[in-house]
Amino acid sequence: MKHFLSINDVTDLNQLITSGIISKRNPFGDADLGKNKTIGLLFFNSSLRTRLSTQKAAQNLGLNVIMMNVGQDGWGLEMEEGVIMNGDKAEHVKEAAAVIGRYCDIIGIRSFAGLQDREKDYREIVFEQFKKYAEVPIVNLESATRHPLQSLADCITIEEFRVKERPKVVLTWLPHFKALPQAVANSFCEWMNPMNVELVITHPEGYDLAPEFVGKGQVIYDQDKALEGADFVYGKNWSSYNNYGQVLTSDPSWMITEAKMSLTDNGKFMHCLPLRRNMKVADEVLDGPRSLVIEQAANREWSAQAALREILIGM
Repeated sequence: MKHFLSINDVTDLNQLITSGIISKRNPFGDADLGKNKTIGLLFFNSSLRTRLSTQKAAQNLGLNVIMMNVGQDGWGLEMEEGVIMNGDKAEHVKEAAAVIGRYCDIIGIRSFAGLQDREKDYREIVFEQFKKYAEVPIVNLESATRHPLQSLADCITIEEFRVKERPKVVLTWLPHFKALPQAVANSFCEWMNPMNVELVITHPEGYDLAPEFVGKGQVIYDQDKALEGADFVYGKNWSSYNNYGQVLTSDPSWMITEAKMSLTDNGKFMHCLPLRRNMKVADEVLDGPRSLVIEQAANREWSAQAALREILIGM
């Protein structure tokens, strides 16, 4: 695997999930794989789980780790080609990516959607420019449209806790007062499509995701109907794709409660975190036996380790 930007870079999903589970059982089994190699982690946005889990996974593999908050620890970077740089950006990505590629054997990048211009966000210019100019493998630590390390951790979690050969997995929109990207929801659907699951997506009208991410997922606008018989309930908010970046509703009835979970088949609750308690999900669910959010977050270490391992093997 050269890069890890989306599921399209994965040649064998089942093998990658298995690799994560094996790493969980034996974290230091490949401790020499990254010896004398360096990974640079560049954060254009805030992070807790991604930052810590990726650093830990890299160290498990013997990698040296350099972290940088872009724009705070270094210059603001211009991403567009052919511009007159008379604004607030002091350095162009052409030079910055090329230099970082000389210092690092792998580069991980986290850069969110601006939610103002859908075409620009879905171009993934930050990742495309680093891929073009750094000349080393690029790892997606969350982009404008995808969060593959989270999605791989979700796959690992579902594999660990499934009790049916083909479980029903429901992705449900949750209420929120501000616009959030579609990245996690997009990526979750993209990774569930090749899995042996029944994927159902439920949200208010106007919150449909891009068709290329929905794939074979069934869209149901009635949350209660969608939750019936679910084995896993994955909660997430996202802003509108068609009315890009807009909050069309904050309907509190979409919050996940114990009453909503009672519609499932003893379903487990999942969320990528962070989340706002008692606005998106009730305490009774998060603190109850149905919640997998901590196990899911812990699996971020093993998803990162599995992805980095594949890149190192291919170097």
